[in-house]
Amino acid sequence: MFHLFSPFFMSHGQFGFFDREHPLEKIYQLNNFLPKLNTLIPWEIFRPTLNEVREKEHRGPGGRPSFDVVLMFKILILKSLYNLADEKIEAEIRDRITFQDFLGLRRGDTIPDAKTIWLFAEQLKNLGLETLLFGRFNELLESSGFAVKSGYLVDGSFVEVPKQRNIQEENEQIKNGKIPETLSKNPHVLAQKDCDARWAKKGDETHFGYKNHAVVDEEDKFVRG
Repeated sequence: MFHLFSPFFMSHGQFGFFDREHPLEKIYQLNNFLPKLNTLIPWEIFRPTLNEVREKEHRGPGGRPSFDVVLMFKILILKSLYNLADEKIEAEIRDRITFQDFLGLRRGDTIPDAKTIWLFAEQLKNLGLETLLFGRFNELLESSGFAVKSGYLVDGSFVEVPKQRNIQEENEQIKNGKIPETLSKNPHVLAQKDCDARWAKKGDETHFGYKNHAVVDEEDKFVRG
């Protein structure tokens, strides 16, 4: 067993600049999409619009400093491109040096947690900025030469919701787009029912909920919509 301060540990147990750059170079030889994206997109043009989020925030003295708005937007771009949930994108940023490099993060930097990522996305949506920003991003992507070469693939994944315990008559009415009278008369019960979800089967698996369709670029395998 090597001592913590042994020469072996000091030379092999810590990561320096070249330790990081070497695997990145190898990775980018196989897939250079993210560094190319960083080069093609002038991220700072989004800052004036993104700053509207900070203008709406009311933070008292002594509060935790906010993360840079462009950094947060780039996280949302990664989340969208790779079709990741908030908890998953946080985990991937902590684990993948390519994501850290794309975001300009280095070892020891504080990484936004899943709740912070979710809150920033909600703030954009509530201000009506989400569609504007992502639309502008897609326009820049297209104008930078990332036109689709091989077409789109449409992938569907299930988003499951709690199964409903309805009687057969209620289910028939829901399937026909109606709200059963037994539910409409009791708003507290209705609030716990999902009348839009449906049953679906994929292979041998049965799901109750919604089908989430992702439009994926066949050439680069990233989510476009």
